[in-house]
Amino acid sequence: MKVMHDRVAAIDVHKDMVKVAVRVPGERRGTRKTDVLEFRTFYGVLEEMGRELRRRGVTHVVMEASGVYTEPVYYALAGLDFTEVMVINPAHAKALKGHKTDARDAIRLLDLYECGLLSGSCIPAPDLKEVRDLARYRMKTVQARASEIQRLQKTLETAGIKLSSVVSDVTGVSATAMIEALTGGERRGAVLADLAQGRLRNAGKMADLSMALTGRFTDHHALMCRLHLDRIQSLGEAVAGLDATIAPLAARHAREAALLKTLPGFGDVIVAGWLGAIGPAPHRHFATAQRLASWATVCPGNYMSAKKSKGGRTGDGGNYIKPLLVQAAWAAVRVPGRLQARFHRLVRRFGGARNKGAVKRAIMAIAHTLLKIAYQVLKTGTPYTDLGAGFYASRETPQARQDYLIRQLQKLNPGCVITVTPAEAA
Repeated sequence: MKVMHDRVAAIDVHKDMVKVAVRVPGERRGTRKTDVLEFRTFYGVLEEMGRELRRRGVTHVVMEASGVYTEPVYYALAGLDFTEVMVINPAHAKALKGHKTDARDAIRLLDLYECGLLSGSCIPAPDLKEVRDLARYRMKTVQARASEIQRLQKTLETAGIKLSSVVSDVTGVSATAMIEALTGGERRGAVLADLAQGRLRNAGKMADLSMALTGRFTDHHALMCRLHLDRIQSLGEAVAGLDATIAPLAARHAREAALLKTLPGFGDVIVAGWLGAIGPAPHRHFATAQRLASWATVCPGNYMSAKKSKGGRTGDGGNYIKPLLVQAAWAAVRVPGRLQARFHRLVRRFGGARNKGAVKRAIMAIAHTLLKIAYQVLKTGTPYTDLGAGFYASRETPQARQDYLIRQLQKLNPGCVITVTPAEAA
């Protein structure tokens, strides 16, 4: 293999120490010298490690991504004048089982990197890193709030209070007022039901609420509900505070944010998550939209052996961007247009609306489509224009449309013979 970089270093990162393999030209012509060093991970020691590598003439450094342990190592080296400091996916340089040591891992990275066989991961700019951290923390806070709401529902159920069977949201205005009254000592179902507001104040709902709010609600249940309500309120305030903090940071990329908001389903939360996870210019880091979709794992996997496809599920990556894209997809398919039409076509193809698996596969396909549209919108700088609900029907020829409808009639009436008689012949 041709050596692309003469003076390289590879770092195997751990929590308390790093193994550093250094390779430079040897004393004799055509030879290479390899040394393996070890350093602790205190930041001052890492800075000294960087200076030692520069004294040895190292110009290119590579390391595996090891979560939070990689960041101090990367930033300790990024401030020095290395030609390149690369962070790679560990799966791209995985060692054979049974032949793995820290020193061998570092040397294996050297062997691959010096020949140009490794590609680096995208390291976000500091301003985008701030948005990423806050957007991810917001997602965790929202998840914590949802878990607390589920605990509140469980407490009500154990007390025989079937409020969630009548109202859709137990944290709504009416439901919260009823639970507050329960914790305050009120136990009469009719009195509690009279706290309903808006559409809940019809005869049928009021009767159901009166029965749903009658149970064996004790002082212990009141204490648990009080704890859950306070926790839900504090988490809701935390989410609102994070939104206020993220907004000015995302406004640094106002042009890209405005372009993304032209897509159906993309609001402030989705846009902030996109900017934090992918950035305002994905085409600089991913050559095609397909590669970006593969990185975000919103496209089918490819596992084929002996001409047999052994599975096409999406991967496990994209833990933060994929849920946001799926959330945007659910919002997009509620808006009349091309994406809604595509969703219904895919649901029919995958097994019908009654098949939950078909709906999930279709919504993942819409998330994939949204990602590709967003990539193209940011690359070209052109806002998204919906092609209309009749886009797919307009691409079909009349004969193809007729054949499809005939096949549907034959499925409804197995064994029948369907004849189409032109109007002239009739």
